[in-house]
Amino acid sequence: MLIDSHCHLEYEGLVDDQQAALERARAAGVGGFLNISTRQSEWGQVVATAERESDVWASVGIHPHEADGHADLGREILLAATDNARVIGIGETGLDYYYDKSDRQVQQALFRMHIGVARETGLPLIIHTRDAEEDTAAILRDEMEKGAFPALIHCFTASAEFARIVLDLGLTISLSGIVTFKNARELQEIAAKLPADRMLVETDSPFLAPIPHRGKPCEPAFVRDTAAFVASLRGESLDALAARTTANFHALFGKSL
Repeated sequence: MLIDSHCHLEYEGLVDDQQAALERARAAGVGGFLNISTRQSEWGQVVATAERESDVWASVGIHPHEADGHADLGREILLAATDNARVIGIGETGLDYYYDKSDRQVQQALFRMHIGVARETGLPLIIHTRDAEEDTAAILRDEMEKGAFPALIHCFTASAEFARIVLDLGLTISLSGIVTFKNARELQEIAAKLPADRMLVETDSPFLAPIPHRGKPCEPAFVRDTAAFVASLRGESLDALAARTTANFHALFGKSL
């Protein structure tokens, strides 16, 4: 069994075909789905899907693109949203300096607020970082000194040095379909060497469809293609990688059990 550790089931491209997409994924051997939120207005729908589907869980959080629109979001609001049996993670949150859709200081403040809630609840932090390695690492180091918290870097595309830093801080790394792309040689080298107990697989659907589905809307079933590709990089069977990443998911997201 595989788990898609990061998908957006409420996004255009999936929400209108949501039930069929879930059934296709289950038929492909995907036995769990973490449905990710990116803005407060999504929380209710994301949680409702998780309450309806026994193999779907939910996260609550604010994507860095949405930071400006949530600059006044209080930690008490995010904390209260975690008080649901189907909410097992915080995020996605983090820093995105590639698109710069929100003020960087606001992104950083919200990122730290999410970290505080993750620390208080023990729920894993789901981190988005793009073109922001230095500040992401600095904030993670600073916040870890205040008290440890569980976290992962989703859709990892950063450098080998950043991978070393976050692994040393105790984080997990999640691989998306990007790892299958022909121009992702450095990422493939990182994936081949990741510690077996600190690795997850995801789709980030409806985005980033892996080879051989590039150019199509991504869906959770395609996590199997990414997992098979990563298994081949590591010289192991798909079954072994599926078992390991599923165990890693439940170890990190303990509320999923």
